[in-house]
Amino acid sequence: MASDPYYWLARYYDRLFDLRRPFETAHERIIEPLLPRVKSACDLCCGTGTFAIQLAQLGIPVFAVDLSTEMCRLARIKVRKTNMPVTVIHADMRSFRLPQQVDLITCEFDALNHVPLKSDLRKVMRCAARALRPGGHFTFDVNNRLTFEKVWGRTWFLEQDPVAMVMHGGHRKGTDRAWTDVEWFIRKGNTWTRQREHIEEVCWNAQEIRDAFAAEGFDRVRSWDAAPFFNDDFTKRGYRTFWRARRKPVAKE
Repeated sequence: MASDPYYWLARYYDRLFDLRRPFETAHERIIEPLLPRVKSACDLCCGTGTFAIQLAQLGIPVFAVDLSTEMCRLARIKVRKTNMPVTVIHADMRSFRLPQQVDLITCEFDALNHVPLKSDLRKVMRCAARALRPGGHFTFDVNNRLTFEKVWGRTWFLEQDPVAMVMHGGHRKGTDRAWTDVEWFIRKGNTWTRQREHIEEVCWNAQEIRDAFAAEGFDRVRSWDAAPFFNDDFTKRGYRTFWRARRKPVAKE
C-alpha cells in the first residue's frame, strides 16, 4: 500500500466519481470516427478498467495499462466478470511496452498530468509512438494551468457510505505544478479509520504539447476545448483540453 500513492483512490474511485457523461460526449467527437479502422487498442492509465472494457465490448482487443497496483487488481476483477478481451498490464506510462502494436491509445481523466516532471511528456509520447502502428492515433485529455489557478485551491467533500473523502488542493503561483491532499474516512462497522494521500500534477501549454507530438513522429494534431463536453460550472473554456494525433504512416518509396 505504501508504494501505491493511488491505493485509496483506486479502492473507492468507482463509488465516488462518475464522469461518464462528459467523456462519452467527447468520445463521440474524438474517438468514434476512428473506431472503424481500430483492430486493437490500449487504454493507458486505465484506472479500474471501465473504458478498456467498453472498447472491448465493441470487439476490440485491448491492453489496459496502469502504474497503480490496486487499480490493476480491480481492473482484472472487472475483466474476469465480463470475460472481455482485455489484458491488464502493470506499467509506468513513461516506460510501458506492449506485446504488439495497436491502432489506438487512449489516456483519460487527466491521467497524463500525473507524471512527476514536465519533461516526462516526451517520454510518454515516445512510448505511445512505439506502441502504435503507423497511422494509429493517440488521444488524451489534460488539465491546463487555468484549472490549477482557478479550481485547484477549492475544498471538495464527497460521501458514499461507507467512505467519505475531503480533497484540498493548491497551485504554486507562476508555475505549472499543483497538488491535492486527500483525506479518507472509511467506516467498518462502528469504527472509522483515517487515511491520507498526496497527489501532484503538472501541465503544459498547447505549444509544448504540439512540439512533443512533432518530436516523436506524430502529425494531424487536433485539439478540442473540454468546456462544451462538460457543460458545468467547473470546466470553463481553457481549463481542460482533449488532444488527438496520428503516428505518421511509413513513407512510400
